[in-house]
Amino acid sequence: MKYRIEKDSLGEVKVPQNALWGPQTQRALDNFTISGIKFAFPFGRSFIEALGIIKYSAAVTNQKLKLLSAKKAAPIKAASKEVAKGLYDESFPLDVFQTGSGTSTNMNANEVIANVASKASKLSIDANDDVNMSQSSNDVIPTAICISALIDMERSLLPNLDILIKAIDVKMISLKGKVKTGRTHLMDAMPIEFSQELSGWKAQLESCKTSLINSTNRMNELPQGGTAIGTGINCHKDFSKNFCTEVNKVAKLNTKPAKNFFQGLSSVDNAIELSSALKNLSIVLMKISNDLRWMNSGPLTGLGEIELEALQPGSSIMPGKVNPVIPEAVAMACADVIGNDVSISIAGQSGNFQLNVMLPMVAYNLLKSINLLGNAMPLLANKAIKTFKVNSKNIDESLSKNPILVTALNRIIGYSNAAAIAKKAYKENKPIIDIAHEETGMSKSELKKLLNPAKLTKGGIGG
Repeated sequence: MKYRIEKDSLGEVKVPQNALWGPQTQRALDNFTISGIKFAFPFGRSFIEALGIIKYSAAVTNQKLKLLSAKKAAPIKAASKEVAKGLYDESFPLDVFQTGSGTSTNMNANEVIANVASKASKLSIDANDDVNMSQSSNDVIPTAICISALIDMERSLLPNLDILIKAIDVKMISLKGKVKTGRTHLMDAMPIEFSQELSGWKAQLESCKTSLINSTNRMNELPQGGTAIGTGINCHKDFSKNFCTEVNKVAKLNTKPAKNFFQGLSSVDNAIELSSALKNLSIVLMKISNDLRWMNSGPLTGLGEIELEALQPGSSIMPGKVNPVIPEAVAMACADVIGNDVSISIAGQSGNFQLNVMLPMVAYNLLKSINLLGNAMPLLANKAIKTFKVNSKNIDESLSKNPILVTALNRIIGYSNAAAIAKKAYKENKPIIDIAHEETGMSKSELKKLLNPAKLTKGGIGG
């Protein structure tokens, strides 16, 4: 490989001849070899996009404030837009696990944009003095976390959450009136309609959506303009307001300056709040996935209430076996999101004095969580919820034998007598109506009315 020699404040650095990055990126590339995980892939494309948006908006703002000449601003803006579009993703090679401020990745963006802009304009455009004008890594990286999270929430997670809610709603309507045995502690309980069960899933997801929207809105407050420690040193007093205006134009967002730059730089409170909401969503998705797995269990010796779509062979040794692969995959993604939330929570306490020093890890884990759940929900909707079939024969048979139906007779014969009837029905494996008729002398027609599973799903006193 051929190299060129570049200089920074620490001295000379060998940089690959054709690399768009410069000496500070190269030093970081040599120093940080922990994971091989890069921001541009697989979950941080929006983070690189956000850096391009930030550098573009900063150049526009600096030009408006007469701090940067139009001659230099034009190629910086053009190069920044190209970075945002993904034209130079391969030029962002740095490991996520790097300096805690993300300075290396900020300088990576500055150097790539400076090199591209210099070549295009034949001018000498400096990575620090021109591209990074009015900025610090300490406000750029927290701002990039906000913008990238907003992008991924709006493009992926929230629309795909709506897809899942809609799929459940459609399935819920189609199963209205279909009664099954309810379960508490995994044990037989009173009857419930499939539509009622699914309505619980839908309500959970709608509650998550409200929390996610509220948390996402907090990410609209950008700390850009706080520069090094929140005081705004080397930054025009009108920079932040004008910067947010430009971000909103180019990214179609609704950002505004943070109320307190010291909070924005020293904490990741907004990311923690959003991560917590994502964790809550993952818990709901795990509940739904596991309900589907249990209902699908069998097909002969499990519950066998539903049949999930057969998507692939389930065993390399047992012919004919088919497993609930989509709910399993979704549950694994959700488990990963819960782990990500723990990492982000630990990162939150690393806001030492005026700067949080786990920013790249926060960015990586937050975007990973958003994208994992955003990708998982359409799969759950389209390959599990929409396509599962109800095994009516199994449901009706188990429902007719369910001794817990006797609960409806509590007010007529008393709890103790009802319990005795239930135990006898279990022991003799007979329908509850037959045993209740034998023990109480009540007519079967009256018992059928009182113990009608469909009627019992409506609640109330009965009798």
